[in-house]
Amino acid sequence: MTLDIQEVQEQLTAMKMDGWLLYDFQGLNPIARKLLGLQDALLTRRWFCWIPSRGPVTLLCHRIERQGFEQLPAPTVLFSSWEEMQTGLERLLQGSTRVAMEYSPHCYIPYVSRVDAGTLELVRSLGKTVVSSADLVQYFEARWSRQQLQTHLQASRLLMEVLFETFQQVGEASRNRVPLNEHQLQQSMCQRYRERGLESSSPPIVAVNQNSGNPHYEPRAGASAPIRTGDLLLIDFWAKLSTSQAVYADYTWVAFLGESLPAKVVRVWDIVREARDRTLEFVRAGTSRRTAVRGWEVDEVARQVISRAGFGEYFIHRTGHSIGESDHGNGANMDGLETRDERLLIPRTCFSIEPGVYLPDFGIRSELNVYLGEEELVVTGDPIQQEIRKI
Repeated sequence: MTLDIQEVQEQLTAMKMDGWLLYDFQGLNPIARKLLGLQDALLTRRWFCWIPSRGPVTLLCHRIERQGFEQLPAPTVLFSSWEEMQTGLERLLQGSTRVAMEYSPHCYIPYVSRVDAGTLELVRSLGKTVVSSADLVQYFEARWSRQQLQTHLQASRLLMEVLFETFQQVGEASRNRVPLNEHQLQQSMCQRYRERGLESSSPPIVAVNQNSGNPHYEPRAGASAPIRTGDLLLIDFWAKLSTSQAVYADYTWVAFLGESLPAKVVRVWDIVREARDRTLEFVRAGTSRRTAVRGWEVDEVARQVISRAGFGEYFIHRTGHSIGESDHGNGANMDGLETRDERLLIPRTCFSIEPGVYLPDFGIRSELNVYLGEEELVVTGDPIQQEIRKI
């Protein structure tokens, strides 16, 4: 078990919850599996793990799958039939009222809504009030260890090496009139990842001109735009070290192949950079004063800057996302658009700030990462882009 039960119980008491009911069926709740260290266990039946605010942890699982939980030092209630399971669950929750589960009211935070409606109905039928475990998940799953921070900083350094080597490749190809397209450049970056011991859930985004106006553009072999003089180039790149418990780093830069930048591109860049920097300062000011800052509030700062400049309708995604062992982690997102993330920003978590403006003929995004330490705020991804890079 990866959880410190005493610490969990302290948090449950502070949050006025009677307990945390972890539940999974065939991988529907990867959060529960990870928290209990069960990612590799062969489990095909429903199971519950009850962590009360006081008292021992108890497991409820099918008789034929007890061996899958051998690493959990907890008393176990076994069942075979669905009637036995429901009776066992009722006994498990006896004396409790407020039960935390991976659920979000109205699915405001879909990233932690992992329990199906039928199971929620079952728990509620036992007279329990189900509350969201979102804050518990962030506290126990999204916070980094010191070692993880070091893996992030190392990945950041290596990613910047890849970026500037990539810019050099683009420049040489342009000067020597060597054909180069988005997919070829993307695959060159992937090779550089491998050479440096980096891995990624998916390849980087390499997009020119109107393709950069698609935030999730995917260059494909045989269907990619050429990269030529006079083009705007956007690169969104993310990766982590190929080591256990390593965490991601994730950045976006924009460049222009030539000396004479179009005035409209410069204007949009200036707006996006201002949105990024004002958002960062809002977070910095709030954390330095130890003021509570919520994810949706951070998003609102960036959105106001872009909207006042007349481009609000072209900022079509959240301002940032949690970063962890997955590129999109389970902590607070900087989001008041796609969702309304009410979670507080807490120490030892990391997230991106990446406002963008996406027009029909081009898009601009600038992305940096922010780590909140116990006493300090660390902006990673040195250097931070301050102007469109000319190639």
